[in-house]
Amino acid sequence: MQDFVKIHEDDNVAVALRPIEKGETLQVAGEEVVTLEEIPQGHKFALKAIKAGEDVVKYGFRIGHAKEDIQKGQWVHVHNLKTALGDLLTYTYEPVASKVKETEHAYFDGFRRKDGKVGVRNELWIVPTVGCVNSIAKSLEAKAQKFVGGTIDAVAAFTHPYGCSQMGDDQENTRKILADMIHHPNAGGVLVLGLGCENSNIPVLMDYIGEYDEKRVRFLQCQDVEDEQEEAMKILGELAEYAGSFTREKVDASELIIGMKCGGSDGLSGITANPVVGAFSDILCSKGGTTILTEVPEMFGAETLLMNRCETPELFDQTVNLINDFKNYFKRHDQTIYENPSPGNKKGGISTLEDKSLGCTQKSGSSPVKGVLSYTEPVKVKGLNLLSAPGNDLVASTALAMSGAHIVLFTTGRGTPFASPVPTVKISSNSKLAGHKSNWIDFNAGRMVEDATKEDLAAALFQFVLDVASGKQVKAEEAGFHDWAIFKQGVTL
Repeated sequence: MQDFVKIHEDDNVAVALRPIEKGETLQVAGEEVVTLEEIPQGHKFALKAIKAGEDVVKYGFRIGHAKEDIQKGQWVHVHNLKTALGDLLTYTYEPVASKVKETEHAYFDGFRRKDGKVGVRNELWIVPTVGCVNSIAKSLEAKAQKFVGGTIDAVAAFTHPYGCSQMGDDQENTRKILADMIHHPNAGGVLVLGLGCENSNIPVLMDYIGEYDEKRVRFLQCQDVEDEQEEAMKILGELAEYAGSFTREKVDASELIIGMKCGGSDGLSGITANPVVGAFSDILCSKGGTTILTEVPEMFGAETLLMNRCETPELFDQTVNLINDFKNYFKRHDQTIYENPSPGNKKGGISTLEDKSLGCTQKSGSSPVKGVLSYTEPVKVKGLNLLSAPGNDLVASTALAMSGAHIVLFTTGRGTPFASPVPTVKISSNSKLAGHKSNWIDFNAGRMVEDATKEDLAAALFQFVLDVASGKQVKAEEAGFHDWAIFKQGVTL
């Protein structure tokens, strides 16, 4: 295993890959560096003297300014490094050509729906229109487990507290998200469970749902029947019969849509797990597939790297708006734009938002940006897409699924057990986490600093994703987890 890594030739800090003791002598790119204090794993140390106010450089880019004079060999972290970011910025389009080329076809075994979409799971979903019927939905989920079997993978109820007492964009977002959920191809059958008096009742939702397969999507308004559970179970039985008629068939990987998200990041996330996912994204895009990158607040400080990969000036303008609209959202609520990274991120070695963002955006690889999506907007263009959603793990992962992601790749240095509406692959940035939480982690990218190359790991991850798309369960699925969260932005009545 390596002791440290200097990521870019222009960097004036390196990252410890193991705990480094005070007084160790290290050879870094031909320079001798003696550590002046203990450097925790994932944390940075100075490769040269950095004066107060000067740039600290990692990934080849500024990650902040030195708060005070920093000596060569000194630990560099929040105590002596601060963000250099401002608020709203002016950007110039400086396009960068992509080197990603078309590669040979790959395949997985998926479920073809009547509307032509493809799913990687064949589940029964219970979707409440309002939080008032959540308990009924959970009771139905438990009773309907008897339908699991054959080609039906699971039964899940997606409870939430919304659908009423909402105003403006919040109410619109809830209705659009519910419609996205109903249309998601990972569900072979959907029961939409309403109350009857809510703002987002079933008749209102019909305008958002549009055309649908009447055998695949059924509706029940609880106030309209004497025994809602008896009636719902009857409907679920009919949905199970219909969903059970679907079988897996060979599908080209160009039809895969994969969401990309990170959370509980550490100092190795931007060195191992995120670059591996970025290389995976390039592989899938080279085969005509689609990836979606989100968590806009964790693009701040690295946004120009994405902007300059936009395929057209129009996409560049949309990406500028994506960034500035989110900054304005923070400002409207009198919140600090750069209130990031989290305590766990800092403990793992991430010091500033630039540090976090430059690591986070590694997940995008090097493919050109082909689409920019608003929250709840389904993906329309193959290739790399950017999606407007916050950094919150569950909200962002749900947003990825509702924009069409069949699977979410979730990188982490700290670990998390959560799921999303679709299979959520947990990818560790370090081998310690992979061993310690083997019941959470599906894929170990920490090997990149031990015994494997980024390219080999990306190829292995690509095959793993094809296996998951073909039915292999991820750890959260084995545990029976199905989570989701709707983005709330405004007033509750």
